[in-house]
Amino acid sequence: MNIVVDDLSGSQIAGFLHEHVQEMRSITPLESKHALDLDALRAPEVTFWSVMDGDSIVGCGAVKRLDAVHAELKSMRTAPQRKRSGIASLLLEHVLTEAKRMGFARLSLETGSAEFFLPARRLYERFGFTYCEPFADYKPDPNSVFMTRPL
Repeated sequence: MNIVVDDLSGSQIAGFLHEHVQEMRSITPLESKHALDLDALRAPEVTFWSVMDGDSIVGCGAVKRLDAVHAELKSMRTAPQRKRSGIASLLLEHVLTEAKRMGFARLSLETGSAEFFLPARRLYERFGFTYCEPFADYKPDPNSVFMTRPL
């Protein structure tokens, strides 16, 4: 497997992210969905990575700059048929290293509070994220949990 910075111009990543947004919409009420669409992920303050297995995208994740020292983890996704195969851990380790290299001192995230998101929350806990109050423009929401960790 190979992790690459993705410019989000390919049809394969567009489809992968469309599936992600559709899945989040099916689980989370629209007012609580914070998954970024393709255009929002192309913003200059976002760095996006794809996990490639040969020619196939099997995972993705991004970092969005909030300020000079604080960034947000966005768009973490593993292909459904590859869940629980170590891809998310591999990618998260890469993102943490890269975020620190980029000069950030803190990485925060928002994820769902529903049972569906429990494996993600456990992954983040294993990587040292702790629960926190809403950050950036987020507001308290019963469908969201917020986590953070120093780098």
